[in-house]
Amino acid sequence: MERKRNFLTQTNEETLYLAKATKQDIADLYYWSFIEERQEAKEWNAPYIEEKKMNLDEYEVLWQKELAPGIPDGLVLRMDDHVIGYVGSYWLDRQSGWLETGIVIFDSRYWNGGYGSFAYEKWIEYIFENTSIHRLGMSTWSGNTRMIRVAEKTGMIEEARVRQARLVDGEYYDAVKMGMLRSEWEAFRRKP
Repeated sequence: MERKRNFLTQTNEETLYLAKATKQDIADLYYWSFIEERQEAKEWNAPYIEEKKMNLDEYEVLWQKELAPGIPDGLVLRMDDHVIGYVGSYWLDRQSGWLETGIVIFDSRYWNGGYGSFAYEKWIEYIFENTSIHRLGMSTWSGNTRMIRVAEKTGMIEEARVRQARLVDGEYYDAVKMGMLRSEWEAFRRKP
């Protein structure tokens, strides 16, 4: 994705970009993912999955993956020139065109301000416009109500709920699966 000026109006008038990751962006994301002390985003982003530790070189390799030739499987979220997170994806079934997506905003100053909804909507739009995928979705846990709202705002519907399948801080939560078909996305974007 070109570094277009996708502007999200906010009172502080900052500009949110979705952009292909540079080497410096990847280093910044590595810092947020593995070095930053508070790790607040991990309280929301699948805290039930143990994250594999890796070095920067291994992390950089992950950022070379593509959905299709020339189409990255993730983009960096940049607020002006400050990296705040990323949107990403991975194939559940390439043959049937089933893609799983997600978003992480590491910098908590940008939580609850509409940035995630805006970025995720642009990411889904980018995927559908630049690939031939049939369906995409996202998986989360019932404790991550913000991600569920973001997915709903983009037109996704809940497709599955597995009761008490996720254990977070000694408490059980449901696993939640949401998704949309290409035809649903096309209808959703035509709504006024």
